[in-house]
Amino acid sequence: MKKLSVKIWMLLLLFITITIVFLVIFTNFLYEELYVEDKETSMVEMAENLQSTYKGGAVSNEFIKQTEDFNRFSDVEVFTVRNPRELSACLPFDVDFETLIGSDERAQLIEGDAVIKRGYEKRFNREVVSVIYPLVDENRLEGIIYVYVPLTKITEMASKDVIFLLISVSLLLLIMAWLSLKTLQKVLVPLDKLKVAANEMASGKYETRVEVKSSDEIGELAKTFNQMATSIQQEDEKKRDFLSIVSHELRTPISYIKGYGEAFEQKLVPEEKKKEIYALIVQEANRMQKLTNDLLTVARSEQNQDTDMLPLVLSEVVREVLQLVRPFADKKQIRFTVIIDEETILKADEQMTKQVLINILENAIHYSPVSSTIAIGNEIAKNETTIHIKDEGCGIAPEHLAHITERFYRVNKARSRADGGTGLGLSIASQLIEIQNGKLTFTSEIEKGTTVYITLPLWEDSFL
Repeated sequence: MKKLSVKIWMLLLLFITITIVFLVIFTNFLYEELYVEDKETSMVEMAENLQSTYKGGAVSNEFIKQTEDFNRFSDVEVFTVRNPRELSACLPFDVDFETLIGSDERAQLIEGDAVIKRGYEKRFNREVVSVIYPLVDENRLEGIIYVYVPLTKITEMASKDVIFLLISVSLLLLIMAWLSLKTLQKVLVPLDKLKVAANEMASGKYETRVEVKSSDEIGELAKTFNQMATSIQQEDEKKRDFLSIVSHELRTPISYIKGYGEAFEQKLVPEEKKKEIYALIVQEANRMQKLTNDLLTVARSEQNQDTDMLPLVLSEVVREVLQLVRPFADKKQIRFTVIIDEETILKADEQMTKQVLINILENAIHYSPVSSTIAIGNEIAKNETTIHIKDEGCGIAPEHLAHITERFYRVNKARSRADGGTGLGLSIASQLIEIQNGKLTFTSEIEKGTTVYITLPLWEDSFL
């Protein structure tokens, strides 16, 4: 595979070659169009001026002498002859009369038109252009005016400045090569650094970054790479934290179950302690089951599975969820006050919505004091409704509110896992609400409680 630098150099070489070919073609074009054509035009005009003095009849000696005198003031050679064969006495080179004036040319001359000839002449070692202009009287060719000039070669035209041109072209090529090198370095060096950084990223060095030195496309690419690297590093840290926390969460209940299982196997547990230890084993098994179920829910929500967005009566869903969580609330003598609009119909997935409400209510129950109240209500605005769940718990400091939906985030780092849940409840709720095109927000005051706001879309027919 060819390197990009080789491809760019090949492209540059191709560009220079095309430029040189174009300049050669363009120079020849200018030579033909400007120099040669100008010579031909001036020679025709000269012959026309001489022909205008011709009075008709046989060509006189005076007219021939007048033409010869004209040579002294012109940079071309002019001759007037009565018969083309007489040109051999005037021209310093041999002339093929049959080729010079054939039947076609003779007819053209009789019509009064000029004949222009061009060909290589060894005598001058260059091309010669000639103009034959007729002297016609009553459709009879009485003579011709013959004008010719050896053309200056294109190389001779530039001979005086050829050294200057060579030096100028050489300097130009050096400057172009230097500019090309600097341009390539400006483009390829950052790309090479990006390549090295990408290889380091591929080997697991997610802290790798590249220096941004420009604001062009290369600089934007470097910025994008750094943003990508930051995202990958953050995701890797989250993955490591996730695995560390999950392993820690599972290690404790597994240790309890394994330890007590071995004690039962070795008959080391007194009879009076068996009931207590059985209850502890069941409790730890339940913790493992809940953690496993929560992890499965997180995995499914991340896959953004298809949802059944159907009409859902909010009041019925709230009542069903309260029946499920009431046993936990009764242990702490917590009361519920519910003010839900009976006509509110959600456009939502039933199982996801119930899971969200269960997670949030379990969280509210867990952090609410004994004999407190949890208020549940909703407000309708346009095509959505906002459900609020307010507890009288310890509250959450403002610096923690933005993070409480993160996996395993704990407001009180010192609190044991037995005191809290799996740390996934609000994270799951946030993801399930997002899948249903809703949003989850919080307000809280220390020692006064927390309010959770769940916004979900309404079914279209309910707000027509």
